[in-house]
Amino acid sequence: MSTNTDLKALLGQQPESEALKTLLTELRVKVSAGDSLSPDVKTYSDAVYFNYYALGISLMFAPHKGYNPAKTSPLSHEKLALDSIDVYNVPNSPQNTNGATSSRTAEVKFSTYPLTSFHLYLTPELKDKEEMSFSVLPTTSGKDFVGAFGEPDRKGGGAGPSNGSIGIWCEWSRDGVMVEFAGDEARGPQAWERGKDAYWRVITVFAPKK
Repeated sequence: MSTNTDLKALLGQQPESEALKTLLTELRVKVSAGDSLSPDVKTYSDAVYFNYYALGISLMFAPHKGYNPAKTSPLSHEKLALDSIDVYNVPNSPQNTNGATSSRTAEVKFSTYPLTSFHLYLTPELKDKEEMSFSVLPTTSGKDFVGAFGEPDRKGGGAGPSNGSIGIWCEWSRDGVMVEFAGDEARGPQAWERGKDAYWRVITVFAPKK
């Protein structure tokens, strides 16, 4: 699977689908993990997370209506559908010399997504977008995302003191993309003024919302 693959095209797939296996195989080759790398599976009543820490990716599967995965062992994979994808980045730059900042303990386990670059595809029905795809690098910043996607439909974070506040985030609901940003530029009272230079920490891909 090439780096130009639309991650949104994988939504709806079951955990054992060939499309997902192909993506995970490519990522394993990049980190020399072979086929032995297994996910850390977290099961809840309304979601199942397949966390591939070394691959920098988390797959969230939603159960079919009426199925409670928390009450089933082993899991019924045919009753799960991929609902969203989290891709992780651990910036290593002057703005974030200590790596990704996160108040959520689980997130510090993730390595950087091993593809040097990958594409996000914009919703073609949105006529205000000049390009239909956007290449993401580890150093892609807030201003780069806004330049490609336009002003976000939703945004938040950055409030409070620089030490301890959550990073800023932007969501382009109609494109099915949410981005959380890392580093000192993304936190504190002036985060929105400095955030244009912050690198991304987590990109979540989901089904576009109208």
